[in-house]
Amino acid sequence: MRVPVKLLGFGFLLFFLNCARCQECLRENIIYENTEPVEKASYADGERVKLNCRTGYIGFYRLKCEKGEWKKSIERPCAKKQCSHPGDTPNGDFELKGGTEFVFGVTVVYKCNKGYEMTSSINHRSCRAQGWDNAVPVCEVVKCPAIITDEEVTLSGNTTEGSYGDVIRFECVSSDKMIDGSSEIHCEETGEWSDVVPKCKDITCTAPPIPNGDVVDLQREYKKDATLKYKCHEAFKTREGIPRCAKFGWTVKPECDEVNCVLKSTTYGVKMIIPYGKTIFRARESVEITCSEKHWLFGTKETERTFTCKDDGEWDYEPVCAEITCDDPRDQLVSRPYFWRTMKLGEKQSYTCVNGYRQTAAEATCTRDGWTPNPLCTG
Repeated sequence: MRVPVKLLGFGFLLFFLNCARCQECLRENIIYENTEPVEKASYADGERVKLNCRTGYIGFYRLKCEKGEWKKSIERPCAKKQCSHPGDTPNGDFELKGGTEFVFGVTVVYKCNKGYEMTSSINHRSCRAQGWDNAVPVCEVVKCPAIITDEEVTLSGNTTEGSYGDVIRFECVSSDKMIDGSSEIHCEETGEWSDVVPKCKDITCTAPPIPNGDVVDLQREYKKDATLKYKCHEAFKTREGIPRCAKFGWTVKPECDEVNCVLKSTTYGVKMIIPYGKTIFRARESVEITCSEKHWLFGTKETERTFTCKDDGEWDYEPVCAEITCDDPRDQLVSRPYFWRTMKLGEKQSYTCVNGYRQTAAEATCTRDGWTPNPLCTG
């Protein structure tokens, strides 16, 4: 009977051990993201544990083992630690890599603006558990070497050590010489000057191409104060002034301008213009003008005429309509009035004749043909 009793006791022991083990909670069943593993592989029923977040994250969990399952008593999900602003660098900028916020694991890469170079050996900062690593990089302006000139050239600007964007200007000491090359250079982003330092040479000019014109007695080059003679093609005219060779080129640009005439008056006293709306005419082009009823063409007694633009840019006649008027008749047989004012078409003027002559009408009338009646006095 002792053997069965022993077997039964051993069975109860195994059952008790198995029940105790089936109520344990295992470390491998903790599946929260970004957490550190707990210390033990298993925990007994009722046992509590704090679950910490891994480095670079903040938050934690408090868990309790209940009959083989983990139950949360406190839950603060693990989130990436935040870093403050990484810091701006003067004359530079940065770009965020690996995210959109300043949080653990991201990196900012710095670069310098155009004309500046980075003097720091490291161009980036990363957000770590303790904050940003490295220091804010430094950008310094690009420098260009000092400039040396000969005694014939004077210069202005920062000549000892130019910085990016600096401009140096050159002039010749002698008024009879000119800069041979660029009169100004600037310090580029590469740390080099945009051109070589120029020298001085005697002032000379070359004849430029002249559209619609030709140079007279063309020379290979012209010395200081020499003049350039040129003529223009038909229907073109030279500009005012004589081109003279000077330090900065020709004093007057030798050009040929198209000859044209301007129609200044297009409405006053005008009945019709052909072509209508055109006011600028080239040489040898014409315009036909008809004046209105109480007007005639200036200086004539005509009411209609064709005008032509001449090769010199002047009209052959003045294309202006003027109001029809009558001036003093200067008739020796008229005694009164002594002075006749200028009158408009249709206006009347009383008058008297000298002794021995009589009026042909009570009043004189201004017409297109002058004063009527004509004659004003008869013997």
